Amino acid sequence: MNSKERIEGAFNKAETDKVPINHRGFSSRAASYILGREAFVGGGIQQWREAKSLWEGWHDEFIERSFQDAVEVSLKTNQDIIRPTYWRARQKPTRKIDEYTYLYEYGSENEWKVLRFDPVSEQASITHYHHNRLTLEDLKQRVIEEEKYVSDYEPTEDIFSLNIRAQKLYGNEKVIEVGGIDIGIPINEPEIWFEAMLVDPGLVRAKINIQVEMARKNVEFLSRYGFRYVFGGADFASDSGPMYSPKLFDELILPGLKEICSICHEHGVKFLFASDGNLWPVAESLFGKSGVDGYFEIDRRAGMDLEKLRNKYPNLTLLGNISSWTLSQRTKEDVRNEVLSCLEVAKKYSGVIVGLSNYIQPETPHENIDVLIETLEANR
Repeated sequence: MNSKERIEGAFNKAETDKVPINHRGFSSRAASYILGREAFVGGGIQQWREAKSLWEGWHDEFIERSFQDAVEVSLKTNQDIIRPTYWRARQKPTRKIDEYTYLYEYGSENEWKVLRFDPVSEQASITHYHHNRLTLEDLKQRVIEEEKYVSDYEPTEDIFSLNIRAQKLYGNEKVIEVGGIDIGIPINEPEIWFEAMLVDPGLVRAKINIQVEMARKNVEFLSRYGFRYVFGGADFASDSGPMYSPKLFDELILPGLKEICSICHEHGVKFLFASDGNLWPVAESLFGKSGVDGYFEIDRRAGMDLEKLRNKYPNLTLLGNISSWTLSQRTKEDVRNEVLSCLEVAKKYSGVIVGLSNYIQPETPHENIDVLIETLEANR
């Protein structure tokens, strides 16, 4: 079987020649070790690199190098799904504060944001500043503007250029990851959206409807290029559970999620949902009622057990469950045992794609990375 057939087998819950493999991502430091040179992949570091390249005038080089490195690290680690893009910061900064800090002004002295990069952790914080406290009236105005935007929006090849490029190069053999679907409240301004969920739920529904319409246009467009798996979702949980109640999830999020799944299925597309954290309190709705086809970023340390999920939701395809924390903080033997436990579930039940649920962190020991890759390859 080739990789594409292997992934299709996982979603059909069929036996495959090998266990399919997919890692959610690599820090630049981890990928650099694997490739033997500095790798333009990662999270916050890629946002900083893009801001820097836009400011200094080498953005085309940034895009090309990022694409090449993302594809190469996927291929070199024998993954069945290629991730051709990492985190982005597409807007050009309006001011450079220092080597690691860029300012973005919106044309108003009342609103701006700052990107600040920490080279040790490879994380970038993007902090939004408002002269006055953000209010529900501000949100209403923003939603009105977003409704106008999505009404006029038409997806283009430029928006998904790197995914389409990877699809043309590797799509006959590999599954190419593509996004384009967000569903949930924005996590960069949670307090005001939590307030809206309680006192103005209609505003939240309007936001979800915008996401549904965006998904409708993107899925129809992407399906024409042969994309059959769309990765999306929204973080909304910690180790202790969701950040809002199951009741609010059912009333405000679930209807839009169901509609998005129906849109995907109309176009022959599988929808994969991601969130870190403990999702058991909303699992019946999220995995049982919504129509979601796949679940990734499965947070082992938050209690999302691979075998329990597989037994409880037999129609759901599962991606991941090897913990980045184990890889970065524990011994080689701990890593090996965790990898083998995931492979055991995958071989026992099918419908499981094994790999890292989140990023390989910058501080991860090289020998643990070696054990991860070697154990998977020898036992898949």
